[in-house]
Amino acid sequence: MSSASPSRAVTGSGRHLRNPRLIEAAVIPLAALLAAVILFSVFLLALGKSPVTFFSLVWTGGFSSWFSIQNALQRAAPLILTGLAFAIPARIGLTLLGAEGALVLGGFTAAVVAIPFLGMLPAPLIMLVMVLSAVIIGALWVGLAGWLKHYRGVNETISSLLLTYIAIAIVSFLIEGPFRDPRSANKPSTLPLGPDLRVGEIWGTSVHWGLAAGLVLAVVLWVLMERTSFGFAARMTGGNLRAAQGQGLPVGRLMIACCAIAGACAGLAGFFEMAAIHGQANASLAAGYGFTGILVAFLARQNGLAVVPVAILFGALDASGGLLQRRMEMPDATMLVLQGMIFIVLLVSDTFYGRLPFLDYNRSGDRT
Repeated sequence: MSSASPSRAVTGSGRHLRNPRLIEAAVIPLAALLAAVILFSVFLLALGKSPVTFFSLVWTGGFSSWFSIQNALQRAAPLILTGLAFAIPARIGLTLLGAEGALVLGGFTAAVVAIPFLGMLPAPLIMLVMVLSAVIIGALWVGLAGWLKHYRGVNETISSLLLTYIAIAIVSFLIEGPFRDPRSANKPSTLPLGPDLRVGEIWGTSVHWGLAAGLVLAVVLWVLMERTSFGFAARMTGGNLRAAQGQGLPVGRLMIACCAIAGACAGLAGFFEMAAIHGQANASLAAGYGFTGILVAFLARQNGLAVVPVAILFGALDASGGLLQRRMEMPDATMLVLQGMIFIVLLVSDTFYGRLPFLDYNRSGDRT
């Protein structure tokens, strides 16, 4: 009996570490987040501020009450969609930074496309046109980066970033020019939407329906990328482009499709920001959600389901910003410093994948 026990222990350990990639996908991002918190605490101490007070205020502002939780969820809604906008192309090996531009362009398009139909169509039908317009313009705009990548060899990171700034510039010009509401003297804006064209709140909460849309889309896209032949082909392309081409996979169409899906997600985020929060298109659409979504997707390891809790975490950080300014007299840019530290530590943590000493990669067959 005693000789059999070690054998069982080894076998049990082998089963426990059967999928080291799954284990490290959880351990490394959490460790990176903890390391960033420690670094940021050192930064606060250097400024003469208390890290304990800082993070207790973050908890208070983001999770301590039902009001705080709803505030965090409200801000998490666009982050879920922009996180997906980065995660989906990343699965095929593309690094796209175009979510912010697609969000702004989608929100603006949804606002102006409704104007000709006011009084002509029922409000639900107009809202459907607004949603489709935002999704389509976002898909086309970011899909252009995928087309340039495959057919012209243009680096997708550069092209998508440039497309973002072009989109913001175009929207700014149109809002301050031909589509400006003459009554918006201090802050140029489009004509305000009527109450019938505003997105309402989820029953029993003060959170708009963009959160529900993000949750549903996260599940749908996770199934698409993990449980369908399309997702398998995309992951294979991202893992080894030449092997995918050798197998006859339609690499170009896959790239463009993933970019279009990303743009559609960002455009939908723009629709909800415009129709649920602002009620009109203005400069407030460019709030940085598209860029924060990149960090959300990085921390979630490009997993559509993991994007949701990470987006809620960053929504809580954003929601606590005002409280930190009042209680600790710290500027709004403090949260950007924290996000920057998290991003840097995440980049460094990539070197630990496949190298954790307590995981048996050889036994699992995960390393050849």
